[in-house]
Amino acid sequence: MPDAPITALLAVNLGTPEAPTAPAVRRYLAEFLRDPRVVQIPRVLWYPLLHGVILPLRGPKAAAKYASIWLPEGSPLAVHTRRLAEAMQARLPQWRVEDAMRYGRPALAQRLKDLRAAGVRRVVVLPLYPQYSTTTTESVRDVVLREAAGLDVRFIEDYSGDAGWLAAVVDSIRAWRASRGAGEHLLFSYHGLPQRVARNGDPYPQRCEASTRAIVAMLGLRDDAWTLTYQSRFGKERWLEPATDATLRELAARGVRKVDVVCPGFAVDCLETLEEVGIGFAEEFAHLGGELRYIPCLNAGDAHADALAALARRAGEGGA
Repeated sequence: MPDAPITALLAVNLGTPEAPTAPAVRRYLAEFLRDPRVVQIPRVLWYPLLHGVILPLRGPKAAAKYASIWLPEGSPLAVHTRRLAEAMQARLPQWRVEDAMRYGRPALAQRLKDLRAAGVRRVVVLPLYPQYSTTTTESVRDVVLREAAGLDVRFIEDYSGDAGWLAAVVDSIRAWRASRGAGEHLLFSYHGLPQRVARNGDPYPQRCEASTRAIVAMLGLRDDAWTLTYQSRFGKERWLEPATDATLRELAARGVRKVDVVCPGFAVDCLETLEEVGIGFAEEFAHLGGELRYIPCLNAGDAHADALAALARRAGEGGA
């Protein structure tokens, strides 16, 4: 048997159902929504509501949405995350590069156990969330702290200001608009967060704002040519604003007819980008007389894989 690689890289994404069916979606959502990092309601109150109301209602609806974007190889998030890991493996030939999911499979906890059993001792953990949040990045860290005994773990907490990643986002926007023409307005849509979480100190909105301003500066956009917004609200409490859907309605009311939307908070395309933005918001904006054009995530593109592999390499060597 050849010697095990000295260093492994785990590229960790959120997770996805294994099939676009109501039972599979309910299983996935049950694991996701039981995480206290995600829903901060006392368990004794939350679990009866989750299992008695939310999962039975949301399961079939969410399954239909997943079915509308499902690829022959599986869920887009799983497919693109796996391809990104493969692209990084090609750039890190002396490493062992694996994809993992915080919820669902391939499970992060099992990946860590498998690496330890294979004799790997150093692991770089890269949560595929460019902008740090306690609700996402820290949930990955929770599993790592619980399961990584005996491993030398290097944890990449945030790469929202990484020069290589920013350049990859900028180049993707430039290339997309060069081939199709620029819309009248560029919308930066990030996954939302309850305002309560941000008030309690989560730096996520500041990281989103910093990423966006860096991208805008590199693109040379005027202040009136772009807007930062938040999508994917859940529940009745107030979430970060401005909301993407409300902003689109405001743009339509101002007479803006062609809007480009990019989602730099998502490493790869998934339900929130392909269905919520690319289908749902696009249809709503079309009803208002406009055209919404979605700019895909970086996915397994060369510039993305280059940037993240370089980030992992620096972490593995002990650099920043």
